Order: sequence, then structure tokens, then C-alpha cells
Amino acid sequence: MGASQRAQRLTSAFRQTTLVLPNTKSPLDIWIPAAPTVITKTSPTTYLSRMFKEYQNNAVIMDHYNATGKLEGREYNEGMKAVDIVFLIICLLIVLENAVVLVAIWKNKKFHLPMYYLLGNLTFSDLLAGFTYMVNIITSGANTLKMTPVQWFIREGGVFITLAASIISLLAIAIERHVTMARMKPYQGAKRGRMFALIGISWVLSIILGLLPIMGWNCMGNLDQCSTVLPLYSKSFILFCITVFSGVLLAIVVLYVRIFRVVKSNTQRLSGAPQRKGFVKKSQKYMALLKTVTIVLGVFIACWLPLFFLLLLDFFYSSKSCPALLKAEYFLGLAMINSLLNPIIYTLTSKDMRKAILRLLCSYCLITKDGQVRKFGITFLECSSSKPEMPSHRLEGLDSTVSTGNFTPSTIKAIFPKISKSVVLGQ
Repeated sequence: MGASQRAQRLTSAFRQTTLVLPNTKSPLDIWIPAAPTVITKTSPTTYLSRMFKEYQNNAVIMDHYNATGKLEGREYNEGMKAVDIVFLIICLLIVLENAVVLVAIWKNKKFHLPMYYLLGNLTFSDLLAGFTYMVNIITSGANTLKMTPVQWFIREGGVFITLAASIISLLAIAIERHVTMARMKPYQGAKRGRMFALIGISWVLSIILGLLPIMGWNCMGNLDQCSTVLPLYSKSFILFCITVFSGVLLAIVVLYVRIFRVVKSNTQRLSGAPQRKGFVKKSQKYMALLKTVTIVLGVFIACWLPLFFLLLLDFFYSSKSCPALLKAEYFLGLAMINSLLNPIIYTLTSKDMRKAILRLLCSYCLITKDGQVRKFGITFLECSSSKPEMPSHRLEGLDSTVSTGNFTPSTIKAIFPKISKSVVLGQ
């Protein structure tokens, strides 16, 4: 190849990477070589290492709380407030109350039945909710600013998981009651698999929801997308949770309305019976069911709807536009009261459960140190004695399903004569 050909090739190559400026005689007068394009790819190990460092950086908490406006007040410069002490007392009551119910279920073999597994799971989740929120209150305030992000995620995630488990447990109970009413079959002792499946699903879903933020669905490094109520949580995650929990609330309402309609239709079918007195009793039981369902739904909505509404405001507004976002502890405290009331609504309305708890709490009053029953204790225990357990065991599902303890087997016999007949015949 001649020298002239090599020069031409060199010139054409230079033209592709040459900057031409005004008033220059030739492109060769100023030549700037093109820098090679470097594509950097972050390895998973590097990403995890960087994320680990951020999760251990205490300054991240300060930045996020300052960006959301939470540091403008004196809340994080002072110790425990009066409202915190009130919430601590409520949490202590939640733990003690649910612990008593769990012990009563564990010690009484009559409650070792499938339907009580769900009630026990609800009680256990409420107990954990009270405990985790108690820890949350103690470590809040000025202690929050001393935390690392990973500690913060564990603290908030614990409360989130237990409260989610409580809500989903309510849905599991509603599903089980609806299935029992739809099939109109008494329990045969083969429902443990379905109960354990519902319990397992409720905890798996709750744990997944609680771990999503620490696994990456957060706003670290993106302050514009941070929640005001939970400064390290992303607003998109908050909206996702609102959608999930609103769906759970709607499902619970629909299921209980369907249960109520089933009982109502069966009661109305018997309204033409000639026994006027018997129909009056059925109407009274019908109203008792209406009262119980109203209490169940009313308490749940009253406790949780304000928090749902606050989180919805959190998605659309900042703390400057909506100062109520800085008072989230009151809304969360109201939601915690649902865990205080759940044992009363779901267990203490049952006569058998109420008697078992009274026996547990008053055993020292009824029995002497040498094991003898006191005179007034004999009367109490006789009044608390249950009917033969076999029929009640087989009707336990419907008894608990219909009205959480307000319907007796005799009521079931009146409303569902085919079911009671099958039980009598031993089918």
C-alpha cells in the first residue's frame, strides 16, 4: 500500500472523531480523539455492600425525619409524654387480656377444636401487636434519632406484621364462618387442615408485607417519595397497603352480610309456624345475631378506618399541607384498641369461654390451699358447668359461626332443623 493511500485512510478516520471549529483552515488543525464509552455495571455484591452501609448509617434517619417535617416540633427532643404513658397502659392491658384468653383455651380441652384455633391465632396476634407497639413507644421520641435504618425497619416492621396478622385473622374467621354456613354441616373433627392453612396463610402474608420495606421497597435516597407518617417508607408502599387492607375490610363486611342473610332467610322460612311463642324466641335470637354482627363490623371499622384515611392523606399531601400527619400516634393508638376489644367480641361473648376465664381468674377464690372447694365456690362451679360436650362439640362450628356465642345449639336446631336431625341420628 502506497503512502498516499495510507494518508487518505488516516484522514478519513480523523474526520470521524474531529471537532471542527469556526475559522479553522482544516479539520486536521484541531483534533480531539473520541473518548471510549465505558459501561459500568454494578455487581450484586457491590449493591448489597452499599445497601448494608446505608442501613447502618444513623444520619439517614435524621435526613428523612428532617425532610418530612417531623423535627420541627419538640417531640424528638423530649422524653415520654402523657399520651405515651396512656398508650403503654393500653398495650399492657392488651397483652394481659389476650394472655388470659390463650391460657384459658390451652387449659380447657373443650376449646381444643378447629374453630378455636382461629380464635387462638387472633388472640396470639393481638398479644404480639400489644407487645410490639409497647416496644415501639418505649423506643420512640429522642431514641428514634439514635437508631440505624435497619433498627428502624425492624421496629416498625414488627408492629406492621402483628397488626396485619390481626386484620387477616379477622378475615380468616369470617371465611371459615361463611364456609360453614354455606355448607350447613356441623364439624366432624376433620377441619384442622383448613384451619392450619388459614392460619399459615395469614402469617405468611403478614410477614411478606412487613418485610417488603427492608427488602428494598423504601424511599432511601429518594426523599421526595417518602411518607410523613413513616419517613423511611415509600408512598407507593403506603398506597399498596391501603389497597390491601381496604380489600380485607370489604371482604369481611361482605362475608358477614352474607352470613346474616343466610340466618335471616332460614328464620323467615319458619315465620309461618303455628307456635307463636317459639317464633318470638327465634326473633329474639335473630336480633341477637344482628347485634353481634353490628358490633363486630362497627368496632373494626371505627378502629381502623381513621388510620386508613390518614395513610391515604399521607400519599397525597405533605406535613405542611396536612398537619394531622404529624399526629399519627393517635390514629395508630385507636387501631390498637381493636386488639383490646377483639377478645371481648370474639371470645368473651361465648358463655363457655366466659365461664372458663372466670374459673381461671377466680380459682384461688373458689378453692382452698388443700384442694377443697369453698361453699360459695360449689354454687359457682355448678352454675358454670356445661351441658354434655358431645353435641356441643359437633355443633361448635355453627354455634361459633352464627353469633360468636349468642346462639345455642337449641337455636341452631330451630333455624337449621336438618342439621340438628343429622346430629341426633349420628350422621
